[in-house]
Amino acid sequence: MTHTTDLTTAQAAGTFNFGGDLEVVRLGYGAMRITGPGIWGPPRDRDEALRVLRRAIELGITFIDTADSYGPAVSEELIAEALRPYPDDLVIATKAGLTRQGPNSWIAVGHPAYLRQQCELSLRRLGVERIDLFQLHRIDPAFPMEDQVGELKALQDEGKIRHLGLSEVSVDELEAARQIADIVSVQNRFNLGDRASQALLDHCTAEGIGFIPWRPVADQVDDKALAEVAEAHHATPSQVALAWLLQLSPVVVPIPGTSTVAHLEENTAAAGITLSDEELALLG
Repeated sequence: MTHTTDLTTAQAAGTFNFGGDLEVVRLGYGAMRITGPGIWGPPRDRDEALRVLRRAIELGITFIDTADSYGPAVSEELIAEALRPYPDDLVIATKAGLTRQGPNSWIAVGHPAYLRQQCELSLRRLGVERIDLFQLHRIDPAFPMEDQVGELKALQDEGKIRHLGLSEVSVDELEAARQIADIVSVQNRFNLGDRASQALLDHCTAEGIGFIPWRPVADQVDDKALAEVAEAHHATPSQVALAWLLQLSPVVVPIPGTSTVAHLEENTAAAGITLSDEELALLG
C-alpha cells in the first residue's frame, strides 16, 4: 500500500485559536510516548526521542502536549533538550494532577499546594517563564473543584500560566469550572471507536472551546468501512481515523503520539486527507 506521507505537513490541517489568541496548527503531537515502558522512566532510545521532537517542528507541528507525570518529568525534560530555544510559534501544553507510583500507575492528587508546586517545576523543566496552556490532568474528588481550578486561576493571575484547560470532564464539570476561570480547552479520550464524550465535543463546538482528543486512534477495531475508506485514499486506517477527527469539528485538535520518526511522519500525513460526505457517513 502506498501511504500519503510525501511532502504533507501538519499545516494542511488548518489552525485553531485557544482562547481566541493562541493559534496552533490543528494536528499536534502528544509527547507521552517518548518516555519509557509504562510511561515510566527514560525512553529506550533517547536519540530517537529527540529526533521525533525535532522532526515534529520540521513537519509544521506547532502544538506539543505533555504532562509532569509523563516519566514523570522525562517528557518535559526531553522537550526542553530537543527544542530550546523554542520556535516563536510553538505552543507547549502541560498538565498536573496525576501522581505516579510506578509503570502504568496513576493516582489523582488535586491538593492546591501540590498543583502549584507542579506548575513551578514544569516552568523550570521546560525553561519558560509562562506556560501557554496548563491543564488539570484530573479533577480530584478529595478536594473541592473550586479549590483546584482556583489555584490554577491564581497562577494565571500571577502570569505563570497563559490559558487553562481541563482533562476527562463532563459538560457539567466544564461549566462549573467556567464559573471560576476561563477554560479554553478540554482533553478527553475520543476516537472512532470511543465516542463517549460526544456530548462534550458538541458543547465545545458550540462554545468555541478547544477539544483535544487523547488516544485518537488506539481503539480502532478491524472495521470494514474504515479499511474501505483507507484503501480509497491509499492511506492507513490510523491516518483516516485522524482525518475523520479533523473534519468532525473545527475545535478538534488531535495529538497523536509516537516514539519513532517514521510513525510521526505517517500520522502527520493525515492532515492532507480530505474525506467526502459519503465517506464520513460510512464511518458513522
